[in-house]
Amino acid sequence: MMSAVRSKNTKPELLVRKELHARGYRFRLHRRDLPGTPDIVFPSRKFAIFVNGCFWHGHACPSGALPATRRAFWKAKIDRNKDRDAKSRGELETGGWSVLVVWECELRQPDAVDRIASWLDADRTRDPSRNGAP
Repeated sequence: MMSAVRSKNTKPELLVRKELHARGYRFRLHRRDLPGTPDIVFPSRKFAIFVNGCFWHGHACPSGALPATRRAFWKAKIDRNKDRDAKSRGELETGGWSVLVVWECELRQPDAVDRIASWLDADRTRDPSRNGAP
């Protein structure tokens, strides 16, 4: 079953890419040389965006709830994913990257891409210790 689950070019990711491209943003995709292989990368600005599915990455929303069957298996699987995500994000931030995680459920909001664009356009010099992360 899990082999059939896409790790890139998911519907939420394609939606974000399409909207950002329509607004004039140009970016790179799935940089395997970066920790966690971010979905959308702005190399010259050192911005990385992950578009995460709520279930697979353990988001605290209804879509992220564990199934009723094989709960122990799924909890261990999702916990490993969350640990890997945190490690990747930490490595990127330590390397001077600003990281944004966009959750699948957030994309149901009409202003979701507006908020991503605001993050991309924000003045990153306000708080150098946070490297511009929201």
